[in-house]
Amino acid sequence: MASTNDLKNGMVLNLEGQLWSVVEFQHVKPGKGPAFVRTKIKNVLSGKIVDKTFNAGVKVETATVDRRDMQYLYNDGSDYVFMDSETYEQIPIAPEVVGDAARFMLENQDVIVAMHDGTVLFVELPPSVVLEITYTEPGLQGDRSSAGTKPATVSTGAEVQVPLFLEPGTRIKVDTRSGDYLGRVND
Repeated sequence: MASTNDLKNGMVLNLEGQLWSVVEFQHVKPGKGPAFVRTKIKNVLSGKIVDKTFNAGVKVETATVDRRDMQYLYNDGSDYVFMDSETYEQIPIAPEVVGDAARFMLENQDVIVAMHDGTVLFVELPPSVVLEITYTEPGLQGDRSSAGTKPATVSTGAEVQVPLFLEPGTRIKVDTRSGDYLGRVND
């Protein structure tokens, strides 16, 4: 159990038998009336996001979520296979659970896998990853303006909008949450 005053982003709550992850929260103290906490929570299994308001100081049930460091090994055709970094145990995870994270996962990449009572809830990538551009239209020499972008396919198969001057083979940093281009990586 925790109080609504203790809410943090990423905390998992057990509300009416379902698991909800706190996406964002805000403590509100109006001039009149009691304080309350306005939250945006995401259903861990379905991905549905809802707004929910709690009175300040109310007790909410938290779920124990085991976050383990794991390494993504490979896709066996139907599932993604991960290895626990401590026990070296390999576990297959269904594509529905991995979700959008698969767009930016490279083999042998370290990720965090969140589990509750032996059930995998979600896969969390680092905030940014370095990927190589495998295909993009030819760039225009001297076009260094930030005004234009073009689609580029990266080594994981995802498509990212990049500046016009980037060429295939360039290594770039990509934000895993939004899919935005963050910059070039010079080795």
